[in-house]
Amino acid sequence: MFNFWIGVLFALVNFGLFLVCYRLFGRMGLYAWIGMATVLANIQVVKTIEMFGLVMTLGNTIYASIYLVSDLLNEKYGEREAKKAVWFGFFTLIAATIIMQLVLVFEPQETDIAQGSLQTIFGLMPKVALGSLCAYFVSQFVDVKIYSWLKKKCPGRNQLWIRNNGSTLFSQLLDSVTFCTIAFLGEFPMDVWWQILLTTYLIKFVVSAASTPFLYIARNMKVDES
Repeated sequence: MFNFWIGVLFALVNFGLFLVCYRLFGRMGLYAWIGMATVLANIQVVKTIEMFGLVMTLGNTIYASIYLVSDLLNEKYGEREAKKAVWFGFFTLIAATIIMQLVLVFEPQETDIAQGSLQTIFGLMPKVALGSLCAYFVSQFVDVKIYSWLKKKCPGRNQLWIRNNGSTLFSQLLDSVTFCTIAFLGEFPMDVWWQILLTTYLIKFVVSAASTPFLYIARNMKVDES
């Protein structure tokens, strides 16, 4: 149960910091959060843990916060701003991947203690990043489109939870299947791969649903947009 409770705390910390970022920096803080979250999610995902007897990867919590940001941008600033944020996150991940691959090329000095650790973490990044980029690109634009459609069908302020969870229900399934297929198929035995796929989707959706109150709080915040 330790991993479960630390996971709950982890989610609260992530969403709390998201609110602080938006409160302090407004709309620009949302773009910064997406850039940070895309990179951190792809670092965290190389670590596997066990919860309730199932194998899962980290990174799902902070990755789910990306949907929270794009939905908030769509809600308060419109579809165009949400799409701009998607492109920003896409560029951030590409840039981080290229830079870190070049870092690994440098020959380490004989007393260096970082190369092995960096190789372990970022050596998988090209494949992980490819899966993440494909999944991110497809699912985020699907999320934005579904959210915009639901915004027309369910426009009430008290229907925000429908727009938020309705869009992530489908987009995160698409994201999980695409990412796990490209990044992990062949890297793990099939039974472990299926567990990772199932838990990745479930955790992302549960975390997204749990983030709904934070979306309501953020929507009602008065922030400085100057």
